[in-house]
Amino acid sequence: MNSSVLMVFYTPGRCWQFRIISRTGGIFGEEKIYYTASAALTIGLEWMRDER
Repeated sequence: MNSSVLMVFYTPGRCWQFRIISRTGGIFGEEKIYYTASAALTIGLEWMRDER
């Protein structure tokens, strides 16, 4: 996804998650939980790489 924003965030009930916001405003991601911010970041970056 070209010119996208990767957001990693914490939700008390769901631990760490990520979302990808495209330049056109689309929001992508899954509701899977990750136990560290680093893990969510790694998977989010993989998503961005695979979606090009």
